[in-house]
Amino acid sequence: MKKTILVLCASMLAAAAVTNARAQAPGVALVGGTLIDGSGGEPIPNSVVLIRGARIETVGSIDSTPIPAGYESISTEGMTVLPGLWDTHTHLMMSAGAVFEWQQKFDVDPATAELIIAATARQLLMSGVTSARDPMITLDPSLEMRAQIAGGETPGPTFYTAGALLEHQAPEWAPTWRWSVSSPADGRAKVRQLARRGVDLIKVLCDSMTLEENMAIVDEAHRHGLKVASHWGSSEQSNIKCLASGVDDFQHPGPMGELSPALLAAFEQRLADGPLYWTPTVGRYINADYLRQDPEMLDDPAWQAGLRPDMIAFVEESLRDFKRGLANSPRFDVAAFKRSFDRLRELGVQVTIGTDTGSVGHFHTQAVWLELDAWVNHLDVDPMEAIVSATSLPAAMMGVQRDYGTVVAGKYADIIAVRGNPLRHIDVLRDPVLIIKHGIRYE
Repeated sequence: MKKTILVLCASMLAAAAVTNARAQAPGVALVGGTLIDGSGGEPIPNSVVLIRGARIETVGSIDSTPIPAGYESISTEGMTVLPGLWDTHTHLMMSAGAVFEWQQKFDVDPATAELIIAATARQLLMSGVTSARDPMITLDPSLEMRAQIAGGETPGPTFYTAGALLEHQAPEWAPTWRWSVSSPADGRAKVRQLARRGVDLIKVLCDSMTLEENMAIVDEAHRHGLKVASHWGSSEQSNIKCLASGVDDFQHPGPMGELSPALLAAFEQRLADGPLYWTPTVGRYINADYLRQDPEMLDDPAWQAGLRPDMIAFVEESLRDFKRGLANSPRFDVAAFKRSFDRLRELGVQVTIGTDTGSVGHFHTQAVWLELDAWVNHLDVDPMEAIVSATSLPAAMMGVQRDYGTVVAGKYADIIAVRGNPLRHIDVLRDPVLIIKHGIRYE
């Protein structure tokens, strides 16, 4: 416990030191790298990005943008500069151990929950993720840690929380982060309760609820300016019901292969009412096939940073079971998934990068680059489109595009740099050599 606290305190002191250094200098200049600004436009070679305080001051090139006197100059020669990445579906209360047992052991008091969130949030930040959305988490500690991150007390991505998932009958073993809904009126009441506490979105499980309950939840959430995300349902009829209720985005892989005329019609009808997003979290399924032959990446100690020894021991035990089970687990049908993935994109569904980190064997330190790798190298997504889906598109989905998502003058300075060109080798995003969030350099 002492060691964990010391690690977290050291991180906070380091961040504070950087903040003080920034306050003493007029600004920072990132000079020389190729800029991918997150908009999908042409990269800018020999770029200059001027940062003043927490925000981007100017974006240009070496030829057109002089470095003001007194600015700290950071060379990005040989690198690609791009917006900080988003993870639109991560679980900060879990560290890739068996979910039921993890909840029983560690979702026991606010101090423990906050320690876990602080550890996984910092792991995400140090992997280049500067914005993250948790769609199912114990409410009170998530709000506390969101405030601490926003206030600079704890290093982490800008944090969007849904609090508890709403469903018809929550399991007894998850009382703090899954709430039961008994009627349309109760659904509205639960949304109002979450909205009053200040959540950033609402998450539902459409499967078990009636259309009337789903519609009441979506309507009440929209009245409070909150978007609604849903688990992809276990049946076609469940998803048609969910689309009819007006949800804003789906989570997880979804349909495999050809889509039925009824489901396609439901998607088209929903799309006629406005944007619809999908976060397939497919990287962990595709990566499992690699792990069968070579599970070495599961032994990367980076996932242990900030966790207590008993938590590390628990995850290691879960990983032993996970590795044994890989040999007999069914292989993910990439070809079938790709058919539905391509068809929904053709319809106009907008697809964002999210990972489902916290699932067994899927760590916060690795998941976003694995998702990008799956999209580019297995689903044939253009690398620029994949980067947009990890930067500006999630910002638009959350309605924060005025401040986040692209490297543009006036927006927050959430910027990473990597050696090499992710448009040629998307995997270079696994190892950012520069990480800046709100103008503070963490790497």
